[in-house]
Amino acid sequence: MTVDLLIRDAYIYVDRDHEIADGWLAIKDRRVHSVGAEVATAPPARTILSARVQLVTPGLINAHHHMYQNLTRAYAPVTNGTLFEWLTGLYPLWADLDAESVYLSTCVAMVELLMGGCTTSMDHMYVHPKPFLIDAQFRAARDIGFRFYATRGSMTRSVKDGGLPPASVVQDEDTILADSERLVAAFHDASPGAMGRVALAPCSLFSVSERIMTESARLAEKHDLRLHTHLAEDPDEDRYCADVYGCTPTEYFERVGWATPRSWVAHYIYPSSDEIDRLAHAGVCTAQCPCSNMMIGGGAADAMGMRRRGMRVGLGCDGSASTDHGSMWLETRMALLLGRFRNGPHSMSARDALDMATRGGAACLGWEDEIGHLRPGACADLVIWKMSDIARAGALSDPVEAWLRCAPAVAGTTIVNGAILVEDGVPVMSNLAEILRDHAREARRIQRL
Repeated sequence: MTVDLLIRDAYIYVDRDHEIADGWLAIKDRRVHSVGAEVATAPPARTILSARVQLVTPGLINAHHHMYQNLTRAYAPVTNGTLFEWLTGLYPLWADLDAESVYLSTCVAMVELLMGGCTTSMDHMYVHPKPFLIDAQFRAARDIGFRFYATRGSMTRSVKDGGLPPASVVQDEDTILADSERLVAAFHDASPGAMGRVALAPCSLFSVSERIMTESARLAEKHDLRLHTHLAEDPDEDRYCADVYGCTPTEYFERVGWATPRSWVAHYIYPSSDEIDRLAHAGVCTAQCPCSNMMIGGGAADAMGMRRRGMRVGLGCDGSASTDHGSMWLETRMALLLGRFRNGPHSMSARDALDMATRGGAACLGWEDEIGHLRPGACADLVIWKMSDIARAGALSDPVEAWLRCAPAVAGTTIVNGAILVEDGVPVMSNLAEILRDHAREARRIQRL
């Protein structure tokens, strides 16, 4: 049998506890066909790539992102603000989003993610000043060939209701619920190997009504969907929940029916130990966003501590205007550094961080059967990593540790659904210059420059 593509001469991280030195990997019909250690056992292939002893891993999975925010990166008036100051300063700018600016920002975000080794990403689009913004995101994903998991975010509380955003970016409950149903019908593909799926994602406990939380849980049960929200991200959230609901954020999360295996949450920085145990037991996953949390100074979750308690933990880039980048490699490296800084040098390895960026992200998305590993039958989503000879000089004993320690590393080849989307570190996209030109125009418009 002839396969479509054979990658040889590689150090292959197939899955946790399964690595092959000087191995090969075969792709056929957009799936991992087989892996092996002896090149003589590899099947014949139409195309052969030599990885030249580089590291090959599953594509990294971004479990929390806000792609549109790359239109306001490093926005000077809020670069040194707290989370709430940062949001208050940027919401009026995001009120000018439309389908064109969201399409362009999504294209830029997905290309940037591909260059950082990410092959599947969710996006939490919760600002809706215009209709059909998530439709524009799916169009971008199709144009690029990116595996995309949209989450239909929402806000119902504007400044006049005691919230942070202007009225122009929030929606009423019936509009949110009707559009959620529409998006699921139009774009959610539950079949194996899907390139597009939809989850429901009210922005945060302090930005939506209790009805939206409970009705989203009901719709998720009806359509067999995932649920996502921000949770326990900032001490202000604790004070808000105590004042409004008479409980902690986690207690409210449980009260509205979200403590189920359908749910994954972003950040989860300020829970009690008992609350972590309860959500872990309920099957809730979390996405740590190391760079964003450190940039805004809001603290960071103890990811390895949560893992020890049984909670599945993925990684996310978070907002492209808080992290100001879209590299999952950088997030994975930062997770390693942050974990070791917090708990000591024996607490976390590069393999732990890679597991969070692959299997952990897949668990967040409820997609562990097909993505996050390279076992035969998995989706053909993978990365051949590229490091300069200078950066890896002397790193001879452990390619996985060297991948995060001997920085920087970039995606030399990124493959999604069996297609090469980054080759020799360059995106395979003929109109990228045009996209960047138009994105710059929209960024100037939104920043009013």
